[in-house]
Amino acid sequence: MIEATTETIDEFLTRCSAHVEDAVRRAAAAEILPRFRCLAAHEVDQKNGPHDLVTDADRLAELRLTEDLGTLLPGSVVVGEEAVHADPATYAALRGEAPVWIVDPVDGTRQFVHGDDGFCTLVALAHRGVVLASWTYAAARGQFATAIRGRGAFLDGERLIAGSPEPGRDLVVATSHPDYTTDEEKRALSVLWTDGLAPRSCGSAGLEYLAIARGELDAVAFSWEAAWDHAAGLLLVEEAGGAHLTRTGEPFRVTGGNTLPFTAARDTTTARRLAGLLRTAV
Repeated sequence: MIEATTETIDEFLTRCSAHVEDAVRRAAAAEILPRFRCLAAHEVDQKNGPHDLVTDADRLAELRLTEDLGTLLPGSVVVGEEAVHADPATYAALRGEAPVWIVDPVDGTRQFVHGDDGFCTLVALAHRGVVLASWTYAAARGQFATAIRGRGAFLDGERLIAGSPEPGRDLVVATSHPDYTTDEEKRALSVLWTDGLAPRSCGSAGLEYLAIARGELDAVAFSWEAAWDHAAGLLLVEEAGGAHLTRTGEPFRVTGGNTLPFTAARDTTTARRLAGLLRTAV
């Protein structure tokens, strides 16, 4: 437990990052993995339509993480996907003075519901709009990635280096899935279907960011800004040597108000190239 009056957040992360990882693993072990490929019909609901699903695993894992993370860092608040769905006003905590845990209990719920292992749990810690640390757990794949600002990104203890795309080949870019985009967003992203790029629909945003940090994917281009989908992965990409930019050439802000779509990429050159293309969209 941190004593807010005597310990800085940086000191807390030095001492307690492993405890956060334990909390994420416990939530997945208790609420997510037992339901993987075992979901009953009554455990799956729609939020905003047939492509926006929520399960008992999402809700219960978030409740467990909210309690455990709040205990680890007294005075902090939690902005979780399911809590914000229930009360959108809670999203404003991202712009407050308290440290904020940003939680997506099951990123890739669609994959989870269909028995695909391409889902993960995302947790990030932010303060005054700056993401300071992140934890990405692909429980069904046994992969755990972490990042602390200024200290690097790691997957299962091994340092992640995104590197740069190989010259001369098409850039592979994961984009917002068409099921989740408006006609306007589709038009904005359509500029990526051009020579030198190989766009494809994205899966779990958290796992796409991990793929960039590992040097397995060149970039993403996304048309939505929900902090729980992006905060953990963007720090992972940054700490692996990558970059992220909005259409206006500014870094993505987890507090919102971004000019969309935005991109994250293995290196600054690639991010600037894609941001420039997105800027031409009408």
